Amino acid sequence: MDQHAYADEKAHEKDGAPALAETRDVYGAEAGVDPVYQAKARILNDALQEIGMGRYQWFLFVVTGFGWFSDNVWPIVRSLILTPVVAEFGFAGPWLKLAQNVGLLVGAAFWGVAADVWGRRWAFNLTLFLTGVFAVAAGGAPGYVALCAFAAVWSIGVGGNLPVDSAVFLEFIPASHQYLLTVLSIWWALGQLVASLIAWPLIANFSCTGTTPATCPRAQNQGWRYFMYTMGGLMLLLFALRFFVFHLYESPKYLMGRGRDADAVAVVHAVAAYNRTTSGLTLDMLQRAGELGGEEKAMGIGARDAVARKLRAVDGEHVRSLFATRKLAYSTSLLIVVWALIGLAFPLYNGFVTYFLASRGADFGDGSTYITYRNQVILSVIGVPGALLAGWLVELPLLGRKGTLAISTLLTGVFLFASTTARTSDALLGWNCGYTFTSNVMYGVLYAVSPELFPTKDRGTGNALVSTANRIFGIMAPIIALYANLATAVPIYVAGALFIVAGLISLLMPFEPRGRASI
Repeated sequence: MDQHAYADEKAHEKDGAPALAETRDVYGAEAGVDPVYQAKARILNDALQEIGMGRYQWFLFVVTGFGWFSDNVWPIVRSLILTPVVAEFGFAGPWLKLAQNVGLLVGAAFWGVAADVWGRRWAFNLTLFLTGVFAVAAGGAPGYVALCAFAAVWSIGVGGNLPVDSAVFLEFIPASHQYLLTVLSIWWALGQLVASLIAWPLIANFSCTGTTPATCPRAQNQGWRYFMYTMGGLMLLLFALRFFVFHLYESPKYLMGRGRDADAVAVVHAVAAYNRTTSGLTLDMLQRAGELGGEEKAMGIGARDAVARKLRAVDGEHVRSLFATRKLAYSTSLLIVVWALIGLAFPLYNGFVTYFLASRGADFGDGSTYITYRNQVILSVIGVPGALLAGWLVELPLLGRKGTLAISTLLTGVFLFASTTARTSDALLGWNCGYTFTSNVMYGVLYAVSPELFPTKDRGTGNALVSTANRIFGIMAPIIALYANLATAVPIYVAGALFIVAGLISLLMPFEPRGRASI
């Protein structure tokens, strides 16, 4: 087949169906996506499928996994340092969680949009750097105000990890391996495990025994500071691996969406060379599909023109595109609602369950340091098979993404309700193992299905929208904890109900990405 015929076959559908199975996309003709963009995306999908899952993609699996790792490490870090910092500084613990959630909100909103406007590469690398620098600085915090400020800023970096990293990974892997976006959540479990293992010797052995600033001076309470230095240094190491060891190419679909077809072709060939193979993609194939309209009108190439292009990009176009048709608007809205409900449910449960159970006569007298960290490690390990199971379930025809998300979310809510029956720490651990397992499946699917349902040119913005909704509702939980009656059962029952409602809503999503290439 000559190049022109090949391009025509890739760029146009015949008899209402794509020429090759791999070119079928999530939306078909119902997304309101520019048909020229859609045709070019299919050509790039076929080129990536031709290259296959090679060295570049497997290395990318590792370095994007750092984002999942970081996303779960820092909520664990905050919970692990909470007791010693409250004892040393004498402040209400929910303030630290509130500061962290505000930073996560800002990070989710900023980095996702920045990835669509300025490209994936810088956002991909700077998130870990920002986290590492301010986490190290937090280790020297002289008081709780400074600590909360540092937590907010390091969380701005953390909040950008998944919106950016999921887009980066999805845009380089062949359609046949999109399920690996779900499996990436194994790094989420590893983050919790590593944080728990590092904290165990540091916080357990170098913390004060007092519970007030008078009985817990800084000199006797260095463990949490050592822990912050270590975790911040680890983030800087992961940044160095991303920035200096692995070379991330700009996403070919992002480049194509910005009208840079030649650069997109060059990246595909660079990835093929890295994988020690070749690609049949040519610039002519993309150009024969047509010329994109909209964002990338010719504006000159000078510095002033470059600034003008950036300013034009920071408008509502990326958001409007996610609501371009009724069906696409319905899909985007449902995703936002699901993320928002889960964003409130988890912190509500975590913030109230211990106090609630204690008020109902639960005996946690066996909660020694050994038991505390043992339980953390057990829960961390439980998440690993959950991530692997999620990667298998999403490819089953009877379940797919929607079915797996719905069932795992419903079961998470059920386990939260069941945990209210616990009267010992072992019983609570048992129920927590159940919801940790199902929630890892749930998050694995949720973090994968969201970028799959957004077109590449608006993917960062779409990820930012859902993450922002998640973080906004997450902010509500520590505010409630500051002023609410901690002994009441209502927040826990509300949390369980929110998971069940989110699971039911996920069944209403109009698109099923299983077996279809993301565009």
